[in-house]
Amino acid sequence: MPKIISANLNGIRSASSKGFFTWMAKQDADFVCVQELKAQAPDMTPEFLNPGGYHGHFHYAEKKGYSGTGVYSKIEPDRVVIGFGAPEFDAEGRYVQCDFGNLTVISVYCPSGSSGPERQEAKFRFMALFLPHLQQLHAEGREVVICGDWNIAHKEIDLKNWKGNKKNSGFLPEEREWMTRIFDEVGYVDVHRGLDPREEQYTWWSNRGQAYAKNVGWRIDYHVATPGIAAKATTVAIYKEEKFSDHAPLTIEYLA
Repeated sequence: MPKIISANLNGIRSASSKGFFTWMAKQDADFVCVQELKAQAPDMTPEFLNPGGYHGHFHYAEKKGYSGTGVYSKIEPDRVVIGFGAPEFDAEGRYVQCDFGNLTVISVYCPSGSSGPERQEAKFRFMALFLPHLQQLHAEGREVVICGDWNIAHKEIDLKNWKGNKKNSGFLPEEREWMTRIFDEVGYVDVHRGLDPREEQYTWWSNRGQAYAKNVGWRIDYHVATPGIAAKATTVAIYKEEKFSDHAPLTIEYLA
């Protein structure tokens, strides 16, 4: 039964100091997709590269202390793809793809547009380039699980204060429509929502105020999968007992 975890670390060094790798070792997951490493190759210790014997593959941003993604796996992948062929965003370390037989596991960190109009425009450029890539992946006929921080809350149920965020990055109509196209037109599945339709299932909380304590959050971390493997998902869990970052790890188990 494959167990897949997605976790935005908001800095691999910070998350490690807060016990992330100790927790990860106890999970016995087959694949762990991480985002926002905020590290370059020289910063990566043996524990970061191969924790507990996992194989790690990473995409580092050119800019120091920024972005970065990785996939940990119990077995060595048959093929590793770093970046998705878009130079502007491949320079930001946003995509790692690992193939295992007929299964593809991807860690993705979609841009945030919350810092201002320029980054929102960059986010729209990313969306325009990433959608055709998702279509191509789907057309290959493999089973695909894309884990990561998509920086978009898809529906009103996916954030606490949706009425006040309709004009804010992460809940803009164009962003939400883009996610809808991924599910309804391209044919991927929001695995978490298929298993758990409840309200207040958030994975990220602002550091402002008492957002975490009051659970004023957003669901922006996803497993986006092809229908075959999505149908084999059995359990989903958001881990909040410990706080490794401003995101909570999202774990989904799939039947083999």
